[in-house]
Amino acid sequence: MYCPFCRFSDSRVVDSRTTDDGSSIKRRRQCPSCGRRFSTLETASLAVTKRSGVTEPFSREKILSGVRKACQGRPVDADALALLVQRVEETVRSTGSAVVDANEVGLAILGPLQELDEVAYLRFASVYRSFESLDDFEAAIHQLRSQSEQESG
Repeated sequence: MYCPFCRFSDSRVVDSRTTDDGSSIKRRRQCPSCGRRFSTLETASLAVTKRSGVTEPFSREKILSGVRKACQGRPVDADALALLVQRVEETVRSTGSAVVDANEVGLAILGPLQELDEVAYLRFASVYRSFESLDDFEAAIHQLRSQSEQESG
């Protein structure tokens, strides 16, 4: 780790703490050459491979945007959406892989979204699973009803 002040090639860690969400580590460092202190933020990188084969960095904002569109006009608050995005990221990171398939991210969204709002779930699933007819919607609704009956019965 280079010192940002004098560019010395080493530094000493003075203090380490995890961030509130536990996804990164903040370290206070001190340069042995100039004595100045600075902070670093360390996160594990995570990339997503899209259907086209392109790999891009994992983006919480993209997930939030997609889920927000599905929840448009629904009684879902911003805190619930933020929690859903955090759950999705935790699920994807728990695979232990640095590169995940976009399909895995989509599957990680469907479960928590279904718990949050069934209409938003159907909207998201219709795009994600490329529904092409009313039969696709009917099958998804039938599946939701079956699950609901099993949970209540």
